[in-house]
Amino acid sequence: MEYRRRRQLLRVRGRSIAWVLPLLLLAAIALLDVNTPERFRIISWIVLVPGIAAAICGVWTTAAFGVVSVVTYVAVDSAWPGEYQAGLADFILVALGGALATLASAVRVRRERERLHILDIAETTRRTVLRPLPPNWAGLEHAGVYLAADVDARVGGDFYDIQPGPHGTRVLVGDVQGKGLGAVEAAAALLGTFREAGYHEADLLTVAERLEVRMHRHRLHSASLGHDDADRFATAVLLGYPPDDPDTVELVNFGHEPPLAVGPHGLRALPDADGLPLGLGDLVDEPPRVHRVPLGHEETLLLMTDGVTEARDRAGEFYEPGRELARAVAADPGLAEPRRLVRRVRDGVLRHSRGHLADDTTVFAMRRVGEGPVQGRLRS
Repeated sequence: MEYRRRRQLLRVRGRSIAWVLPLLLLAAIALLDVNTPERFRIISWIVLVPGIAAAICGVWTTAAFGVVSVVTYVAVDSAWPGEYQAGLADFILVALGGALATLASAVRVRRERERLHILDIAETTRRTVLRPLPPNWAGLEHAGVYLAADVDARVGGDFYDIQPGPHGTRVLVGDVQGKGLGAVEAAAALLGTFREAGYHEADLLTVAERLEVRMHRHRLHSASLGHDDADRFATAVLLGYPPDDPDTVELVNFGHEPPLAVGPHGLRALPDADGLPLGLGDLVDEPPRVHRVPLGHEETLLLMTDGVTEARDRAGEFYEPGRELARAVAADPGLAEPRRLVRRVRDGVLRHSRGHLADDTTVFAMRRVGEGPVQGRLRS
């Protein structure tokens, strides 16, 4: 993203203006050489022109500046008496500099194209794992932000999704242990299962059990391929909004940070992590527990991955979003709106860490606004 922004700085109304800088430099060197004494000959500096063009212009533009530099060198140098001319050595320097600059430009352009291709792949992967959600989707007003610790990767092991269905709206927010493509693959596997099970299964506990099975299957498959995923797990929160009880939310916590219910009158934490992370369920004999928690219509559920709570400042102090939000909501009850809430946490964690995130960071907020379009159509 940062690379694309830098490219836009060299364009005006869709047209490239990168050629302006080397052209101004060429004119300045030629005019200065002509208007200074013979003891201050700088025409050979014109070799800088194709060099600068190679850094910001295309291959053909750089080649053109190489040719123009040679022609300008010959014209300006020939205007001086023979004893003051720079001569053949500097001519070869300018010609060779133009050729090398053109070659360097070709290498740069090729690498830029490869980089853009990689960024496009990363963006496609991000949209596949974290698919765009329509506004007020499935009866939920929602807002989310994902900040990758690796800016170039743009996607990691954090995930979230909303799945409407005939048995109510389900939400999954989680964080796969580890980084890299292995974490992305695990997140994609869990989201795929959630989207199917969240739609078809009437019981939220069954959805939770299918997620546990899917994590085990993914680990087994990855291990059989020789990947180092044998111990990978994922913390997550699975939520269900029962269609017949608008004042209740169902919750299964797989070792994740507990959600916060934020309303005009303050905030409260929902049940803590009493379940093991996904992938570790075989360590206990009991299935995960489904909590039924009262939830007011004015309350927004806020979920965060550990990238938020583990963000540190220069002194090594952890960021405490609950404490900051309690003060902020007391001063401005309207902050409980999902978009404002997510924006507040995002800005807070970036300010606290000074933009240096040690882990992928996800902030997701939602509150019930009525029956969603898909859910309503399925039930009619």
